[in-house]
Amino acid sequence: HQVAETCSHVSLKPAAMSFFLRAACLQSLKQTTGIVGLEVIPNGRQVLGDLVKQVLRSVRASIPEDAGYRKVVEQTYEHRLSIIESNEDPGAIEAAIGSGQLEELVAQARDELGLIPKMAEWKPWVFDHTIKIQDEDAKKEEPAEKK
Repeated sequence: HQVAETCSHVSLKPAAMSFFLRAACLQSLKQTTGIVGLEVIPNGRQVLGDLVKQVLRSVRASIPEDAGYRKVVEQTYEHRLSIIESNEDPGAIEAAIGSGQLEELVAQARDELGLIPKMAEWKPWVFDHTIKIQDEDAKKEEPAEKK
């Protein structure tokens, strides 16, 4: 059963799959990411989709709606979620998002989940100081001294 779930390009039921189709399907599964320390995630699409939803829930629960950080995170992860939900093929998801392999996207989402509570604690959108804005055009030019 696992072969039919992980090999989306084969549309036969597991019982109907011949030995040769199963062997071809298993060979097409990703063996390595090619990145040291980054292991293949067999169900990467599902894992990424779940993490993207967690990021969206966390940022919405922890960060004020008008904060720039929240706006960027929501925009990024809503876009990624729409791509994940509209594509079954991991390669198509990677190409559409354009930020690496599914495993890299999973690592990015996990990093974001770690950053959100820190941003909520640091509150970089809160200013407790006054900012003085100086308009350069409003200054009058002073005449040069005569020698």
